[in-house]
Amino acid sequence: MANGKIIVSGVSIILVVGVVIGTIGIINNNSNNNNTQLKSHNKAVEQLCQNADDKKLCHDVIGNVNSTDPKEYVSEVVKKTMDTVIKAANMSDTLSVEHASSTTEPGMKMALDDCKDLLQSAMHELEASINLVSENNFANVYQSSAELKNWLGAVIAYQQSCMDGFDTDGEKKVQSQLQTDSLDSVGQFTALALDVVSGLSHFLSGLGLNLNLKPPSRRLLDVDEEGYPTWMSAADRKLLQDGENLKPNVVVAQDGSGQFKTVLEGINSYPKNFQGRYIIYVKAGVYDEYITVDKKFKNMLIYGDGNTKTIITGRKNFHEGTKTMRTSTFSSNADDFIAKSIAFENTAGAEGHQAVALRIQGDRSAFFDCAMRGYQDTLYAHAHRQYYRNCEISGTIDFIFGYGTTLIQNSKIIVRKPMSNQQNIVVADGTDQKNMPSGIVLQNCEIMAAPELFADRLTVRTFLARPWKAFSRAVFIENEIGDLIQPQGYIPWNPPTEANTDNCYFAEFANTGPGSNAQARAPFAKGIISKDEASQFLAEPWIQASTWVPATGISYDAGFTKA
Repeated sequence: MANGKIIVSGVSIILVVGVVIGTIGIINNNSNNNNTQLKSHNKAVEQLCQNADDKKLCHDVIGNVNSTDPKEYVSEVVKKTMDTVIKAANMSDTLSVEHASSTTEPGMKMALDDCKDLLQSAMHELEASINLVSENNFANVYQSSAELKNWLGAVIAYQQSCMDGFDTDGEKKVQSQLQTDSLDSVGQFTALALDVVSGLSHFLSGLGLNLNLKPPSRRLLDVDEEGYPTWMSAADRKLLQDGENLKPNVVVAQDGSGQFKTVLEGINSYPKNFQGRYIIYVKAGVYDEYITVDKKFKNMLIYGDGNTKTIITGRKNFHEGTKTMRTSTFSSNADDFIAKSIAFENTAGAEGHQAVALRIQGDRSAFFDCAMRGYQDTLYAHAHRQYYRNCEISGTIDFIFGYGTTLIQNSKIIVRKPMSNQQNIVVADGTDQKNMPSGIVLQNCEIMAAPELFADRLTVRTFLARPWKAFSRAVFIENEIGDLIQPQGYIPWNPPTEANTDNCYFAEFANTGPGSNAQARAPFAKGIISKDEASQFLAEPWIQASTWVPATGISYDAGFTKA
């Protein structure tokens, strides 16, 4: 997790600091009585709360802050959010103890344990947010709004994931108790924090400061004479220069020619307090094991001999009693995780229902020349910024899903044959609040039928997306879309009800192929958007690519490739 130290554009800082401090200074100099100060305070609160969904909560939380500095308002709402998460974590602990010996609801303990872990992760996100705000002035906080929204969006992801884990009637009763007494508050306060951070621009304009500034990325891409970002470490530069000649820290090989025979052993060999990029080479083979990369194992690179040769496989599934989050063959909770030339599989089949091959939670995770093979829920882009290039992602129902900010470029999206009573949906995004910076963007990909589906591709109904949550977001840019996609393109979450269709955002730009005809798209979809609107989903504005993707050694398209 970043420590909140922010490097930003000098020119922008001068402008923002000079004008904002100057304005606040004028207000303070002219404030000869409490009434004038109160008016200034009320105006600042009004500007920040005008775009909040829950304006009363906004005024209640930041209205008592004795300051006209918007940084203090951000700080207050983030701290209040932390209080709600701590309360929820304590409640999940209590409920875990109460239901520890339950034999009638074996899934209860799994769901509650997952909630405890997720809420701990939420606390880490909020701690990073609090540190960023406390250690920086208003200009830096404003410039870092993309980072703050990234962390706060992850808190919503964890809150929603906690609720997702309760399935049976008995579990739903506990879910309701947890939700009513604490999780709803987590959602409300985190949404408010997102609204306030998103409202910083309104605050500036409300003061008459029409600076027309856009909050830039956390680190600007200054390039040296060799074309590498100036902030990149010497070790990472050497790693990129070596290209295919990577020198691994450890080698995993089933035949005993490496230090370890299992991938899990290789990953768990990560030294304590390791600095730099930890590189693991996994030789060709089929590794039948379940793996979680601990969040402490940052800057890890795992690579294989190709996604048809190095395969990590499993078959845990919901149908046989495992919670969706726990079905994943491979999970990573660590920031700056990279995988290259490797496959992640879940072989439970369509009859296994939810069965995750790959779940990614860590920020700034990247995948190149990898394969994610499964059926329902193949790729769980759980949280944070994620980038996939030259990958193969296959499945049936909601097989690319999650709460993360996900960009998939130059990849094959392969739709497989479902069970006879099922239909296919490519994307199910979990954006639950209007200012969450999350969604799933596919650019320059090929959406196609798998060989076993090809003969039936026109009779088995296949859709681009359906809205998993209230503000579900899926954007398709410059893709080749096959004729397997239904003309309506999208369906509600649970037809025939229109759940989650009021505020979802399903958009398309410059796609080609027979499935790209958008004339008959579902009425709740955005449909074809302009080039200007589509540009907000390109690599830089969407995942702040220039601040971290170059360090992965993976190329990316910064702009449109065809339009």
